[in-house]
Amino acid sequence: MLDVPSPTPMPSLTGLSADGQVDLVQVMEAVVDQVTAALACERCTLYLVDHARDELVSRVAHLPELSEIRVRIGEGLAGWVARSGQAVSMAEGRAHPHFTGHIDALTGYQTVSALAVPIPGQAGVLGVIQVLNQEEGRFGPQDEQRLGALAAEVGGLLEGTSLRSQLRPDQDRPLAFRFNHIIGASPAMRAAYDRISRAAATEATVLIHGESGTGKELFARAIHVNSPRRQGPFVKVDCAALPMTLIENELFGHVRGAFTGADRAEAGKVQAAEGGTLFLDEIGELPLEVQGKLLRLIQDRTFMAVGSAKASRADVRFVCATHRDLPRLVEEGRFRRDLYYRLRVVPIESPPLRARGAADLDRLIDHFCFELCRRYQRDLSLSRGARAALHGHDWPGNVRELEHCIESAVVLCPGPEISPEHLALSGASAPSGLPPEMFVTEVLPLRAVERAYVAHVLALCGGNRSEAARLLEIGRNTLLRKL
Repeated sequence: MLDVPSPTPMPSLTGLSADGQVDLVQVMEAVVDQVTAALACERCTLYLVDHARDELVSRVAHLPELSEIRVRIGEGLAGWVARSGQAVSMAEGRAHPHFTGHIDALTGYQTVSALAVPIPGQAGVLGVIQVLNQEEGRFGPQDEQRLGALAAEVGGLLEGTSLRSQLRPDQDRPLAFRFNHIIGASPAMRAAYDRISRAAATEATVLIHGESGTGKELFARAIHVNSPRRQGPFVKVDCAALPMTLIENELFGHVRGAFTGADRAEAGKVQAAEGGTLFLDEIGELPLEVQGKLLRLIQDRTFMAVGSAKASRADVRFVCATHRDLPRLVEEGRFRRDLYYRLRVVPIESPPLRARGAADLDRLIDHFCFELCRRYQRDLSLSRGARAALHGHDWPGNVRELEHCIESAVVLCPGPEISPEHLALSGASAPSGLPPEMFVTEVLPLRAVERAYVAHVLALCGGNRSEAARLLEIGRNTLLRKL
């Protein structure tokens, strides 16, 4: 009787999740590490398609020499795979017709064998996974099958993130990402990302300041999800939503008999957050009498339930947020100075939408249009006039107001195009009373006015430089110089 060898099981990605506000770069780095081990190769690169630039871009690769790799679609092995949607294998160095050596020239690394496969998505190729130099000499058909299976898993992973709105073929804005479900690439947002990343790696108490609707809770969740406490609970307490008489009980819980009706002991949010993160939203609304007990909790990691004389230990990490001017409240005697300094170990600013620039606004508009059309199963486009109207609003409610405005338009628009009249915009935020497409500026030097007007037209065109140049009747290079 012959022994028939059983087929080698396909490798699978393990322990990876793109839930919540996870750092997408770290997720992709974990993918690269697992693929390298599964294929027994020296190096691996995960590319994503940047449709706006007609390029593949990678920030995650076993290439210590480069922080980012960009190749044109159609260029090299990976570029050819992105264009054709087909896998390609190279067995003997530079003999393959699609191989180019410019990355090797930059890094000093010698590619001997390579295998690249597409990352499939619902709308086409999302990216490419490329592995180099198989330890046993060459990549065989089974390796191609294994890498294809892993690429399919990566495709499913990406389709479950906020990146899916940027990876569709009709995307005309350059690819930019960091934390899942947090959209933006302006300098203000990049500064916030850097602080979030640094804070997440520590146990330090964080104070997030920003106007209502700017995404302070998303920042707090990003800190938790990317911290060593990610497996623990994330517990939110809204200090502004609770009556003063209930805040202490909500935080610390109570023992049986602590007050009339307390027929059994109940744990508070501090105990519920054990081993995880306690998020105190709108901390500026906390009454003075509770502030002292919170200070003790943060300093000593101890608290007492209402009605108890026994202190309990708390293993929690604190992230707080407020839209209030805490230094002013301190000067007015409405917020404890010692508590304020305990809270602001790592201060993070959540920038208002008006300070993030037109490019971030466009990214958010595109993201919400895509996601909300998907949610409500609508096939809608946004007219240029509607985009101009959105740019003409100053968004006092920030990102939350923008999302609700677009959601209303997606639901109520009879289709197929969202026009300005479908947008629920308040005229109160436009003091001049002028239509949003009108260009108005203070008295400035002619050169500054010209630059501002060019930026205005570019915003009206949704960031499309070719369209802006056509409207201005100048060349695209001239447009770039004027900007």
